[in-house]
Amino acid sequence: MTFSQEMIDELNLILKFPVDSMLQGIKVHHDAGPDMVAACKRLFDKGIIDQQDGGYLTDLGRDLIEHAKILQFALRHQ
Repeated sequence: MTFSQEMIDELNLILKFPVDSMLQGIKVHHDAGPDMVAACKRLFDKGIIDQQDGGYLTDLGRDLIEHAKILQFALRHQ
């Protein structure tokens, strides 16, 4: 199984969240690209973020961003 474009869009959005503070989130504005808006809604529907337009990572989201960063590092430095 490969990553679909939707999965890649979701991973890219997850990687935009700040990891230094749990008190920081992101806001995906209505004029963002349709792929970004759709990815944001899917992450909300999956319980990964707490608002349809961004907000904060949930506990699941914080776990996933750690894995996404490891995957990003491994693929970038090989």
